Amino acid sequence: MNKFHTEFRGPNTSFQVARSMALGVAMDHQMRDPTIMSWHRQGDPDTSPAFDGGAPDAWWEKYGTGNGGRMQVDVGDEYGFILMDARGFETVGRTPLRNLSDSHGNDYLCLTPLIGKSATLPSMSACTLLDGWAADQN
Repeated sequence: MNKFHTEFRGPNTSFQVARSMALGVAMDHQMRDPTIMSWHRQGDPDTSPAFDGGAPDAWWEKYGTGNGGRMQVDVGDEYGFILMDARGFETVGRTPLRNLSDSHGNDYLCLTPLIGKSATLPSMSACTLLDGWAADQN
């Protein structure tokens, strides 16, 4: 696994800035289509992916490397990313998914061919509650 470290350029230490910097480092080191497999923010129990019972300081790295990650980029002392090069993988085009919210404000991921394009509320037969495993399509 190749490991790189970069520092923040300015006061903004948001996830979006760290993510962009990690992708930039990967492209600078010959990854043509870098994809983040997992990430971690130091001192924060939130990681991606989350796993009940997984140690937040180690699970993100094990998951990323075990699922094709070939590069680790640390941004400052705060963020760590595991990336892979997705070039050569087939794309599926536009996925037939959309987000809808119920009357209580809960967000759902819905399969458009089952629910229809004009639906405004989720149905249990075509939708799943966004819970950290289902990707937000907005």
